[in-house]
Amino acid sequence: MNVDHEISLLVEQIHRLGTRDNDGKIKVKFGVLFNDDQCANLFEAMVGTLKAAKRRKILTYDGELLLQGVHDNTEIVLLQE
Repeated sequence: MNVDHEISLLVEQIHRLGTRDNDGKIKVKFGVLFNDDQCANLFEAMVGTLKAAKRRKILTYDGELLLQGVHDNTEIVLLQE
Protein backbone atom coordinates (compact mmCIF):
# COMPACT_ATOMS: atom_id res chain seq x y z
CA MET A 1 0.00 0.00 0.00
CA ASN A 2 1.14 3.54 -0.58
CA VAL A 3 1.45 6.15 2.16
CA ASP A 4 -1.44 8.30 0.91
CA HIS A 5 -3.78 5.33 1.05
CA GLU A 6 -2.59 4.33 4.52
CA ILE A 7 -3.11 7.89 5.77
CA SER A 8 -6.64 7.98 4.35
CA LEU A 9 -7.43 4.70 6.13
CA LEU A 10 -6.01 6.14 9.34
CA VAL A 11 -8.21 9.24 9.03
CA GLU A 12 -11.26 6.98 8.61
CA GLN A 13 -10.34 5.07 11.77
CA ILE A 14 -9.85 8.29 13.74
CA HIS A 15 -13.34 9.38 12.61
CA ARG A 16 -14.74 6.02 13.73
CA LEU A 17 -13.04 5.89 17.13
CA GLY A 18 -12.63 9.57 17.99
CA THR A 19 -14.88 12.19 19.49
CA ARG A 20 -15.42 15.79 18.44
CA ASP A 21 -14.30 18.39 20.98
CA ASN A 22 -15.66 21.91 21.57
CA ASP A 23 -13.40 23.29 18.82
CA GLY A 24 -14.92 20.86 16.32
CA LYS A 25 -11.70 18.84 16.03
CA ILE A 26 -11.85 15.05 16.21
CA LYS A 27 -9.56 13.53 18.85
CA VAL A 28 -8.66 9.99 19.80
CA LYS A 29 -6.23 8.67 22.36
CA PHE A 30 -3.29 6.67 20.98
CA GLY A 31 -4.13 3.70 23.22
CA VAL A 32 -7.66 3.50 21.82
CA LEU A 33 -6.34 3.54 18.26
CA PHE A 34 -3.49 1.13 18.94
CA ASN A 35 -5.61 -1.42 20.81
CA ASP A 36 -8.52 -1.47 18.33
CA ASP A 37 -8.76 -4.83 16.52
CA GLN A 38 -9.79 -3.29 13.20
CA CYS A 39 -6.81 -0.89 13.27
CA ALA A 40 -4.46 -3.73 14.20
CA ASN A 41 -5.58 -5.63 11.11
CA LEU A 42 -5.28 -2.60 8.82
CA PHE A 43 -1.90 -1.19 9.76
CA GLU A 44 1.40 -3.03 9.87
CA ALA A 45 3.21 0.11 10.99
CA MET A 46 0.67 2.43 12.60
CA VAL A 47 3.35 4.56 14.27
CA GLY A 48 5.01 5.15 10.91
CA THR A 49 1.68 6.10 9.34
CA LEU A 50 1.00 8.50 12.21
CA LYS A 51 4.42 10.12 11.72
CA ALA A 52 3.81 10.50 7.97
CA ALA A 53 0.38 12.06 8.60
CA LYS A 54 1.88 14.43 11.17
CA ARG A 55 4.60 15.51 8.71
CA ARG A 56 1.85 16.29 6.19
CA LYS A 57 -0.06 18.28 8.83
CA ILE A 58 -3.12 16.03 8.58
CA LEU A 59 -3.01 15.35 12.31
CA THR A 60 -0.97 16.31 15.33
CA TYR A 61 0.10 14.91 18.69
CA ASP A 62 2.66 15.76 21.36
CA GLY A 63 6.11 14.32 20.89
CA GLU A 64 7.86 12.65 18.01
CA LEU A 65 7.34 8.94 18.57
CA LEU A 66 4.35 7.25 20.20
CA LEU A 67 4.95 4.01 22.10
CA GLN A 68 2.29 1.61 23.31
CA GLY A 69 1.74 1.80 27.06
CA VAL A 70 3.87 4.90 27.61
CA HIS A 71 1.79 7.17 25.34
CA ASP A 72 -1.65 5.50 25.55
CA ASN A 73 -3.22 8.73 26.88
CA THR A 74 -1.65 10.98 24.24
CA GLU A 75 -4.36 12.66 22.16
CA ILE A 76 -4.14 12.53 18.40
CA VAL A 77 -5.96 15.51 16.88
CA LEU A 78 -7.24 15.44 13.32
CA LEU A 79 -6.39 18.74 11.60
CA GLN A 80 -7.88 17.92 8.19
CA GLU A 81 -11.00 15.94 7.49
